[in-house]
Amino acid sequence: MHIPRILRRSAVALAASVLVAVGLATPAQAGPAPALAATQTPGIDVSHYQGAINWTSVRNAGIQFAYIKSTEGIAYKDPNFNTYYPAAYHAGVIRGAYHFALPDRSTGAAQADFLVNNGGAWSADNLTLPAALDIEYNPYGATCYGKSASAMVAWINDFLNRYHARTGRWAVVYSTTNWWQTCTGNYAGFANNSPLWLARYASAPGTLPAGWPVYTIWQYTSTGSMAGVPGNVDRDYFNGDRSRLLALANNT
Repeated sequence: MHIPRILRRSAVALAASVLVAVGLATPAQAGPAPALAATQTPGIDVSHYQGAINWTSVRNAGIQFAYIKSTEGIAYKDPNFNTYYPAAYHAGVIRGAYHFALPDRSTGAAQADFLVNNGGAWSADNLTLPAALDIEYNPYGATCYGKSASAMVAWINDFLNRYHARTGRWAVVYSTTNWWQTCTGNYAGFANNSPLWLARYASAPGTLPAGWPVYTIWQYTSTGSMAGVPGNVDRDYFNGDRSRLLALANNT
């Protein structure tokens, strides 16, 4: 069973509060606020649970980028990816694919291959972002997928290295600060290569996972609305203007 993204986000928030309450995780520690660029560029992220999307309406409403679910684990392919991905491109929306990680199902390299082989590769066409690794609370079982912090770090490293070997790009890393602290031991070693896509539903991004001085993308709500998208949709900000977004897309 595949859990709708909006429900999974609610489960993430609940799981985080439970972990803190029972002492298995600590609240994010106070620290310097992450730097916000003068311009925040609006985007969305979607999966097939959004239904029929009018991408021209989305672009006309001011949305400049979108991450679109491609794959999960080593067996699940989002049934709307092959519709959304080219439609976003033709509407002028800078798009990227994302992969929902299931680290207990296979190696990271195998899941990176599954992503690349099913639409998640990168091309220098001015409208394609590097793919994102969505790694967060397990909707199907143990919070950290039965892995120690060191084993989780090794799994993520395996995924990122294979994606880079296949595409020449480093994948974006999507997570929450609480999950990152809990399941990687707040590992700081990926920040030099992989941009951070932070999930935090609040008025400010708050404390970031270790190593990243700034976020690149901030998912600030799972209950947004958008012309052209039925129902709720995840809303995001890119931490910069369109020229910086294009620089990420084009690896310049």
